[in-house]
Amino acid sequence: MTTTHSISVKVVNRLGLHARPAMTFVDVAMTFTSEITVAKADTCVDGKSIMQMMMLAAGQGSELCVTAKGEDAEKACKVLSELVSSGFDEEG
Repeated sequence: MTTTHSISVKVVNRLGLHARPAMTFVDVAMTFTSEITVAKADTCVDGKSIMQMMMLAAGQGSELCVTAKGEDAEKACKVLSELVSSGFDEEG
C-alpha cells in the first residue's frame, strides 16, 4: 500500500544544512523506497539529490517539511526528522 506522510522539522545545528549533513540526509533517504521531497518555504526538492538539497540553503532555524510517498513513508519521515532534529550529530 502506498501512503504519503509529512513531518515538519527545524534545522538546529549551528552551520545549518551544509554539504556534510546534506549528504548524510541523502544517504539516509536513499535507504528508503519511498519518494522523498524536502520543502523550505516555496522551494521543494528531491531529498535523494545532494545538489537539490544544497539548493535549499537551509540555515540554523530553518523549518523544513519532509514528505515521503511509498510503502515505508512513515518510517522514512520519522528517521529523517530525527536526523535533522539531532543536528546531524554535529556540535552546537
